[in-house]
Amino acid sequence: MADTARRRSAADETGRYAVLHPAIAEAAHRAGATAIGLIDVGRTAALNLCVDRVGITYSDGVFLGDPDSLVQESCSIVHGGSVPERAMPPVVARAAVTRHRPGVEDALLAEDPPVRFCGDLVDLLPDAIAAVPEGALPVVTTTWALSRLAIPRRPSFVIRLREAAAVRTVAWVSAEGVGVAPSIPTLGDRPASGHSIVGIALYEGSRQWVDAVARCWSRGRLLDWFH
Repeated sequence: MADTARRRSAADETGRYAVLHPAIAEAAHRAGATAIGLIDVGRTAALNLCVDRVGITYSDGVFLGDPDSLVQESCSIVHGGSVPERAMPPVVARAAVTRHRPGVEDALLAEDPPVRFCGDLVDLLPDAIAAVPEGALPVVTTTWALSRLAIPRRPSFVIRLREAAAVRTVAWVSAEGVGVAPSIPTLGDRPASGHSIVGIALYEGSRQWVDAVARCWSRGRLLDWFH
């Protein structure tokens, strides 16, 4: 049953691991982090928290993640780019911010379930960030989740991140439709254009660094990495 659940997880998550893994590793590198705490927002199953527990093969020959995992993904690189071959630092905490609690944890999370915060996605974000131990970089992830927030509420999501950054550096890795993620550059692309933009934001005190690092299609199965 566990193997079946793991195979189902890979199918359900499409290509989001292929997008998240290099972006999280890049965010940690930019922040100089040696350990990270993952905080996934908006997905009840919270399978983004398993990103370090899968293997990803890219069409240009790059492999990231766990070669022994039962969950293996593939991703086609387009337009001649290549994902950075950075190792992800150890994940020392996992937290999920969702509206509802799942009926059962997925096989990839069952043995080490995340801390769960259930309710308002924006209001609970500071509590989830505070749950990451000192010395580890909180990395908030959103994958096609912010579109479920009312448009007037989306700026509040960034405000919560910046408030948390008053006492520690916070990273945000996003894969959202064009214009959905506040402050992430749209690169001149039009909303509802059929692809998504992968963003990395770092907040430290009053300073922020926000970058668009890739475009992706088919929920991550096609990836154009810029750097």
